Amino acid sequence: MGLITVHRTMSHDNPPEDVHETSDPAESDARRRPVRTRGNEKLRRQIVFEAARLMYRREEKEYYRAKLKAARAICQGWVKPSDLPSNTEIRDEIQRMAFLFEGDSRHDHLREMRIEALRVMRLLAAFKPKLIGSTLTGHVRHGSDIDLHVFTSSAESVAMVLDQEGMTYDIENKRVRKHGEERVFTHIHIQDRFPLELTLYPVEKLAYVFKSSITGKAIERASLTEFEQRLRQEYPDIELDHEVLDAESKVDPFQVFRSLLLPLEGVGQSKKHHPEGDVLYHSLQVFELARDELPYDEEFLLAALLHDIGKGLDPEDHVAAALEALGEFITPRTAWFIEHHMEAHLVADGTIGFRARQRLRESPDYDELMLLQKCDRGGRVRGMQVLEVDEALDFLRELARMNG
Repeated sequence: MGLITVHRTMSHDNPPEDVHETSDPAESDARRRPVRTRGNEKLRRQIVFEAARLMYRREEKEYYRAKLKAARAICQGWVKPSDLPSNTEIRDEIQRMAFLFEGDSRHDHLREMRIEALRVMRLLAAFKPKLIGSTLTGHVRHGSDIDLHVFTSSAESVAMVLDQEGMTYDIENKRVRKHGEERVFTHIHIQDRFPLELTLYPVEKLAYVFKSSITGKAIERASLTEFEQRLRQEYPDIELDHEVLDAESKVDPFQVFRSLLLPLEGVGQSKKHHPEGDVLYHSLQVFELARDELPYDEEFLLAALLHDIGKGLDPEDHVAAALEALGEFITPRTAWFIEHHMEAHLVADGTIGFRARQRLRESPDYDELMLLQKCDRGGRVRGMQVLEVDEALDFLRELARMNG
């Protein structure tokens, strides 16, 4: 079953006209010192660049907040909304950054996203899906969502299809007030090889014209048939059905990690060495401590979270079992950490042989290995607050997106 939770935020490249971007109440203090940017092209360009940087790095997801934050940093004061750059200017700068930093790989990334969008649209064909946003227009960057409008009277009916496919998702009910009227928008966020966001509308909205927050015009969108035609025109050298089948066979590594972690909750440990309890609780503690030490080292953090997954497979040789199960889903560096984390304890205890220790010390990752050992020893506390498995994986997934 998918995990159903309620979130406070929504990510949308092109939100429907009913969803308005609003300012933070804390911004009221900054309004005392307005700064004029109109006519100052240099200042305006600086705001455009900083807002685009914030959105490209996924530090902000909404245009208005990114522009306001950028203006506050650049101008050291409040800027009238009418003086802020347009969303189109920010979008174009984001695309320039994407081309600069991602190069030709961006085109391959876009094609993969579009094939995945087609796969999911076919899966949800009964709900008349329409693709919108950057995956359709081509304005993608690393971290962009695949955004779909689906039409149904029941979120549960969509969830049932996702459950049958074994997808991990959460449901968000977002309250939006417009012209004194409060409305609730339902979104389903799917965590897979590419993040997907489904916005649910009643069937009678199927022909409704939604407007873009960027241009104010009707947003570009495509039905399943229209999107297939578009792909055949843009990629005449590929066979769509074959590409979709190939996409189905590609496994999301984070789903693999999740499937290996969850059973650890039922794997007990020696109370003498592990008073904290089961292997999963220990692993989440080690991850939490590792995150405090090296919050941006994705490979190190993944090793911290997965170092004991083999205990749920083969307690007699949990290291070899873990490496076999993880296979090509992890990098050689993450595998090296897991492979040698038990030897690191011998180093710390002074019970390892001289040659074995020297062999470890020759690695450029030796210091991080000993830090992992420290976190492993420290993650044995009763009652320590830790993230849930899905929260830890979401953190790593977002880190992976940031790192491209």
